Amino acid sequence: MSNDRKLAEDWWKTSIIKMRPGEIRMRGYAIEDLIGRVSFPQMVWLMTRGELPTEAQARLLEAAMVAGVDHGPQAPSIAISRIAVTGGVGINGAMASAINVLDDIHGGAGEQAVELFLEIDAAGGPDAVADVLAEKGLKYLPGFGHRFHPVDPRAPRLLALVDDAVAAGTVKGRFAAIARAIDEHLRRTKSRPVPMNIDGATAAIYAELGFAPSLCRGLFILSRSVGILAHAYEQSLESTRNKGPIPRQWLWTYDGPEDRTMSREGE
Repeated sequence: MSNDRKLAEDWWKTSIIKMRPGEIRMRGYAIEDLIGRVSFPQMVWLMTRGELPTEAQARLLEAAMVAGVDHGPQAPSIAISRIAVTGGVGINGAMASAINVLDDIHGGAGEQAVELFLEIDAAGGPDAVADVLAEKGLKYLPGFGHRFHPVDPRAPRLLALVDDAVAAGTVKGRFAAIARAIDEHLRRTKSRPVPMNIDGATAAIYAELGFAPSLCRGLFILSRSVGILAHAYEQSLESTRNKGPIPRQWLWTYDGPEDRTMSREGE
């Protein structure tokens, strides 16, 4: 092999996929062997972690991903997908526009919650919750609090599935215990409810399953992409054009200068 060819072939090195004419292998497995034999969550795990999960691990991952697919057009990502379609953007552009806003505030809380849970775990587990939270002094606690739900209906169900997985020996349960300890701490110390939300519950699952924090944001994006796709497609079936964020009969609040005119001096 010439040096130039080796340089070209080494330009992108990856342990994820091997592809040659007539052959496609993912992490060593022939794609034709994977098709029809592994679920999509198992494939996500294989691609991101390098090995196939057990069926029990895949079911828990799947539950977390199912829970996050949608939260309605009031969510910025969903609203953007629909607005983009009414502006003439196709499905791909609408999905890209929506996914692009899934960052630290809208989309990043799961990753941040996993980081927090790992820090508390390293500091001693549930007993260290109060000290770690006091030291961090966070104004917004990732994974807790919700603008709409007094109790996020997704969180108890997800934690119940973690409990089942602990009983089956699939996961240890220490991150779910940390999440619950934070929830209890907030109940004792806050004047109003700050319930665990989906980000806290899914973060407990992702941490139990050993996913790195940065991957957890990607997992949420994969999950929410389903809702984004569904809303973009539904909007594409309507004839509405240039639909803004509020009905056209309503106008925004203007708080600028009073009406004024240009000076006519010198005319």
